[in-house]
Amino acid sequence: MMTIAPKWPAPSPADLLAWYDRHARKLPWRIGPAERQRGVAPDPYRVWLSEIMLQQTTVTAVKPYFEAFLARWPDVDALAAAASEEVMKAWAGLGYYSRARNLKAAAEAVAGTLGGKFPQTESGLTALPGIGSYTAAAIASIAFDQPAAVVDGNVERVLTRVFAVETPLPAAKPEIRALQQQLTPTSRPGDYAQAMMDLGATICTPRRPACVLCPWEASCAAHAAGIEESFPRKAAKSARPERAGAAFVARRDDGAILLRRRPDKGLLGAMTEVPGTEWLPAFPSHKALDDAPFRADWQRGAAPVVHVFTHFRLTLDIYAAAPPRGFNPPDGHWWSRPDDLPGEALPSVMKKAIEAAHPGITKRRR
Repeated sequence: MMTIAPKWPAPSPADLLAWYDRHARKLPWRIGPAERQRGVAPDPYRVWLSEIMLQQTTVTAVKPYFEAFLARWPDVDALAAAASEEVMKAWAGLGYYSRARNLKAAAEAVAGTLGGKFPQTESGLTALPGIGSYTAAAIASIAFDQPAAVVDGNVERVLTRVFAVETPLPAAKPEIRALQQQLTPTSRPGDYAQAMMDLGATICTPRRPACVLCPWEASCAAHAAGIEESFPRKAAKSARPERAGAAFVARRDDGAILLRRRPDKGLLGAMTEVPGTEWLPAFPSHKALDDAPFRADWQRGAAPVVHVFTHFRLTLDIYAAAPPRGFNPPDGHWWSRPDDLPGEALPSVMKKAIEAAHPGITKRRR
């Protein structure tokens, strides 16, 4: 399908930048337009760290993690020197844990072979672990003011509405990128990229967009037709696959929980978990106790834990028990006391499993 060419004024980057100068969001990783005009340059480390954290995650969720990382590791050299286990613990709860592993690997590459300086080009940035085409464009544009076409979900929504792009996502991505490339100005491309993101986040929202406040209202084909909310078009989703398994929450008399580390590779790699079974499409629940970490009177919880990953939906039966007298954890396992548990690198699904057996225990603080 083809994009409908508007029969009215084309969207003006200058109008968008003027709007951004007045309404830019204040974000902890951002150099605002007023600061830029005073000659304050963005810190590439902050831009990179925020863009990695923001991949498939909301600004609200990222803010406290970004500030905590920055306080602990204020520059790329500090992050490169950090223990991988500590980075994974600090990332716990942010999701998509391969990002944390790639973050550490990229920091080591920048601090080591690149002498502490981030590449300024998209091609140089994509050579680093965890940086794809979107992230490279965002860093090149925001950190180094390169005229790169930055396209995230907000930008997709804005441009599909302005140009009434009928091609459904994800097939429309090349078309949208081409439109963004045409619009990206050579002057202030970094501010333009952030203005597009802000426009989608605050004005051109998925539901009830505030079109009367939009600097591109007069140029928007979807608005002219009164069908803003029908864009972007999306292909029908296939059913999410199902997997199931069991998790074993063992608790000592002092409240400590038995944990282990997941393999470095694969889903939730290098994160912490309670012992459990494989996650299978056809899980044999009657054999779950075969994988228990020790023989005991394991009590099955009244309700399973359900967790939705990107590519499948997981249902976990939760079993709880106390260890037998004299039990010693096998290699790769350890006991974590209640005061230490919140600092463990537990992904959300494991926190859910522990909470199902012992409500409130993962939220305790020293």
